[in-house]
This record gives sequence, structure tokens and C-alpha cells, in this order.
Amino acid sequence: MAQAHGGGYYVPHHSYWPLVTSIGLFSTGLGAGGYLQGLGWGPYLLGLGLAIIIGVFFGWFGSVIREGRAGLYNDQVDISFRWGMIWFIFSEVMFFGAFFGALFYARMLSIPWLSGDDPATSKFLWDAVSLNWPTAGPGLTDLEFEPMGAWPLPTINTMLLLASGVTVTIAHHALKDRERAKLVLFMWATIALGTVFLFLQGFEYYEAWAHMNLKLSTGIYGSTFFMLTGFHGLHVLMGTIMLIVITLRCMSGHFSPEHHFGYEGVVWYWHFVDVVWLGLYIFVYII
Repeated sequence: MAQAHGGGYYVPHHSYWPLVTSIGLFSTGLGAGGYLQGLGWGPYLLGLGLAIIIGVFFGWFGSVIREGRAGLYNDQVDISFRWGMIWFIFSEVMFFGAFFGALFYARMLSIPWLSGDDPATSKFLWDAVSLNWPTAGPGLTDLEFEPMGAWPLPTINTMLLLASGVTVTIAHHALKDRERAKLVLFMWATIALGTVFLFLQGFEYYEAWAHMNLKLSTGIYGSTFFMLTGFHGLHVLMGTIMLIVITLRCMSGHFSPEHHFGYEGVVWYWHFVDVVWLGLYIFVYII
């Protein structure tokens, strides 16, 4: 049984959720790899993995919410939650850092080398090729596509996310000041801004595929563009869902000015999403 030992650290009961989560993540990763390789079982395994992860969200997070509402967590547990969220966000920084690194390597190193800055690389791999960013790559020099500019949709989306960072901060201060009506109002405003961002990004993708011949298969430019912006869009979707859940909990009175890390962790995550987008806006759309 779960218990808190004499005001000490909370010791949870045995849980099968970590094992289920591992199965879901493994299935999702393997299924995604199979889908990208064109294997018939890939989409089915990917869907199964995602379904398992969604089930984990409801089950595992629900258990944590119930335990927190029951008063089982003390200040030491709260510190553990905070460190856990910090390391999670750090892992996300490393995740996006890998894709930004791939973009930097392609633009600043590979293209100059293949275009003659490194004679050995240029001569023996792609002799007499001349590349400038944006490009699909040396093997796709005849491919015609239009790169995605910063105006209008990416700029509008930047303003939306910056505004959402302001509204969620106002909501946080309202929580600390016990102003529930103001808290709920600005939380729903944040959710609305995130939702509009997602719709506009979806429209941007439609324009890219339908009218600009810009696809995931459009060489190095298309792959880096869609991997960076696509994974960020996925994080915005996850963050929006988290905001909806936490807003419903705010409406139910689950948080107080003294105890609200469940809320605060979501705010941290949303600010991280904002910062990543600023990097995308600068290095993918502008430079």
C-alpha cells in the first residue's frame, strides 16, 4: 500500500505503469520506423503504441492527481517533482538540439564542403556541384520547390505564442492571488491561442505540400523543415492538451497558492515551447 512514513518521504505502492509506458514508447518508435520504411505493419504498431501512451496519460497521471488530492505528498516529494520536470525539459532541449545541430551541419558545413570549400569532398563525392541554402541537396539539384518564408503565417504564429506566454503568466499570478475567475479566463485564452497556432500551422503545411512542392521528401531542406516544425507542433499539441486538463482542474479548485506544482509544471513546459519556437522562427524561417 502507498504510504507516507511519519511525515517522511512518500513511498508509492507497486505500479505497472512504468512497464506499460515502456511498451507504448517502444511500440511507437518501432511503428514509426516501420511506417517511414514503407512496411505494412508500421502504421498499425504506431497506432497501438500511441493508444497505449494515451491510456498511460489517463491512468498514471490520474493516480498522481488522486494521491496529491489525498494529501499524501509532502515538501520533499514536491522537490522531486520539480527536479523530474527540470530533467524532462532538459531532455527536450537535447532532443531539439539534435535537429538544430543537423540543420547547422547541413547549412554551415556540408553545403560549403560539397560546393568546393573542401576540394577532396567536392571532387570525389559531387564534383562540380554548386549549392546554396535553401537546397534539396546535391542529388536533387533539378528539383523545383519554394522555401517557406517568415511572412505571414510563421510571423503570426510567433505573435500568438508570445501572447500565450503572457496570458499563462497572468493566469499564474491570478492563481497566487486567489483570483479564480481571472485564472480560468486567462487559461482558456492561452488554450485558444495555442489552438489557433495549430490550425495555422496545419494550413501552412497544406500550402507547402499543395502549392510549394515542399515535402518531407524534398531533400535536406524539406526533411529539416518538417522535422523541426513538425515536432514542435506536436509539442504545442501536447502542451495545449495539458493546459486544458490543468484548466479543468483549476475550475475544480485543485490548486492553492501554496500547493500547485501540477499547474506550474505545465507553465514551465509551455514557456519551453515558446522559446523553441523563437529559435525555429529565426533559424528556419528568417536566416
